[in-house]
Amino acid sequence: MTQPLMPKATAVWLVDSTTLTFDQVADFCGLHVLEVKGIADGDVAQGIKGLDPIVNGQLTREEIERCQADPAARLQMQRSPIKLPERRQKGQRYTPLSKRQDRPNAIAWLIRYQTELTDAQIAILVGTTKPTIQSVRERTHWNMSNIKPQDPVTLGLCTQIELDEAVRAGQLREQRRREREEKEQARARAAQLAAAEAAGMPSTQPVVDEPDAGDGPPEDSTPTAALVDDVR
Repeated sequence: MTQPLMPKATAVWLVDSTTLTFDQVADFCGLHVLEVKGIADGDVAQGIKGLDPIVNGQLTREEIERCQADPAARLQMQRSPIKLPERRQKGQRYTPLSKRQDRPNAIAWLIRYQTELTDAQIAILVGTTKPTIQSVRERTHWNMSNIKPQDPVTLGLCTQIELDEAVRAGQLREQRRREREEKEQARARAAQLAAAEAAGMPSTQPVVDEPDAGDGPPEDSTPTAALVDDVR
């Protein structure tokens, strides 16, 4: 199914403005259900303004109400009169002179809210260099006191589609990295367990029974009454 114009921004609006299930929102926007849950919890898409799919003609109020009444139903996109922007050709992005001063603000926003992005991805999105990104990240930029995080889409430095694609690629890379780490940790635990089993010896020390506190003293520990009489 064709995805909406701005999937993540649309998902933000649907989560905030409707009672649709996470599965319904994820199916319509082409996102993972856990990503939609993260949007509802405030962990994902921070700073992204919701996009009303009714206003842009991708959904109707009747369609939303139909799916709200039936959690098993799936949203059907309407034919949108909005023409999707053409995909940017590969190569270095040209940033107009009037917008170049906004790039540090966009970098600060991406560093704060899209932590899965690499410096290379940020450089492509906003048309900057890695040293500039590093200076903003380390707060050594010459104009750091005036830098305020701003959405690069709002600033016109990239499109929402380009940002979503970069974030999706970054999340996939992080997921693969976590899976590799989990596999390595599992192999390490298995190796440690095997080594422990190979080196382990069962306990062969005899068990010593300690005397019970309620038992009397041994028979030969004190002189008997007969011995006392003999002494006398």
